[in-house]
Amino acid sequence: MVLKKYYNIGIAVDTEQGLMVPVIRNVDAKSVLQLAAELGDLAQKARDRKLTLPDMQGGSFTITNLGGIGGTYFTPIVNYPEVAILGMSRTSRQQVVIGDKAEIRLMLPLSLSYDHRVINGADAARFIVKLAGLLSDPFQLLSEV
Repeated sequence: MVLKKYYNIGIAVDTEQGLMVPVIRNVDAKSVLQLAAELGDLAQKARDRKLTLPDMQGGSFTITNLGGIGGTYFTPIVNYPEVAILGMSRTSRQQVVIGDKAEIRLMLPLSLSYDHRVINGADAARFIVKLAGLLSDPFQLLSEV
């Protein structure tokens, strides 16, 4: 196992030529706004077929989103040498019980696949719980990331 000292995240982009996964580098050193801008630029490069091989190398984690296509859940496959992939599906309004009250909430199905040789399953579950909490409160996301 090689321990990396950086956080580079691949973002799956659906293009007319197929799926492309450009990599955003050093995500831990960037703000959410910087990440959003870089994601937009890389996604456009992917759609314009202007990605270079280095643009798609060096990721350690990927995020993919099938929400625009549909479906509820799926099983994203980890692409070696990455260690995990987060899949997001289409959001839907669902009735949930909060405390003693039934409420309608916007729900985002998440699927996390990971290499058990590198990631402890309990740590992966804690990651998903933390991520769900951050996504449910965008202001908290902006202040903690």
